[in-house]
Amino acid sequence: MANPLSDLVAPRFLISRMSAIGDAILTLPVACCLRDYFPDAYIGWVVESKAAPMVRGHQALDAVIELQRGWFTSPRGVSETRATLRDHQFEIAIDCQGNTKSALAGKLSGASRRIGFSGKHAGELSRFLNNERITPVFHHITDRSLELLTALGIHHPQVRWALPLDEADRKWAQGFRNSIRTSRVAILNPGGTWPSKLWEADRFASTARYLADRYGYHSLVVWGSFDERLMAEEIVSLSQGTATLAPNTSLTTLAALIETSDLFISGDTGPLHMSVAVGTPTIGLYGATRPGDSGPYEQSALQLQYEAGSRRHRRQASNRAMRAIGVEHVCAVIDDMHQLPVVRAA
Repeated sequence: MANPLSDLVAPRFLISRMSAIGDAILTLPVACCLRDYFPDAYIGWVVESKAAPMVRGHQALDAVIELQRGWFTSPRGVSETRATLRDHQFEIAIDCQGNTKSALAGKLSGASRRIGFSGKHAGELSRFLNNERITPVFHHITDRSLELLTALGIHHPQVRWALPLDEADRKWAQGFRNSIRTSRVAILNPGGTWPSKLWEADRFASTARYLADRYGYHSLVVWGSFDERLMAEEIVSLSQGTATLAPNTSLTTLAALIETSDLFISGDTGPLHMSVAVGTPTIGLYGATRPGDSGPYEQSALQLQYEAGSRRHRRQASNRAMRAIGVEHVCAVIDDMHQLPVVRAA
């Protein structure tokens, strides 16, 4: 593969994508692409601790610099971050997030080239901290993050994820999958970071029954928080034996478990993007966000209504837009994925 920066033998890159587990996953192709084009480069990623498991140990990265949330709100935090980043001698910073803290990390690193967004994706102070700005054509987080690499002469790169999974996690997940005595397993994820992203428990349960009756699936309902576990337990109780509760998992064991499954259904949240990254057929359910921006990449997404408004409004809204998605809509997508005709009621 031709090197568009042939004058640099081994450039030193810093990728800045701080928070949100799903957004970190959606940005992984940037690391893969840089490694493909610059096999001898030094590539680091600065990330906050919440999303760090999704990049830690990635095969394309030489370093993962983990920061605590709020690091940029105190002089001490800024000073310590500057010292840590300067140790790596980064030359080119790539701000894939487009806000103050992500751009500030690039500035503090000492990188002379700081590539970021212009236009509406250049949030807060990022447009002043980055000195090379790209106006993206694409909407999806993955595609527009990769567009930043056009500043390096990279166009139309291959999209791959290489989500870092430990072999011990994979071994555990495969053992758990083998304990489920059906040929097909679906994973249902009812959780979401916003109430407006939640689909109803009874609808997930009806979907589990349909999957079992029509295609022989057993469904596994995953959860993270206490509230998500309560919702998962409700789904299981309504499923008439077609679903069971998943065990407690870490982010990496969850990703490994999703990798063993045959289908994944979820709202717009981190595990949805894990599923895409590990290659599991995925159906995303959308109401308060748009699949064009953060959908399951090149997988199936459903949206019948959109909760328009500011981010704050959409975060605090009810799930009325999600309720526009009926069980019949999800089952129709399932039928399409299995290439069987949809049976319509007379």
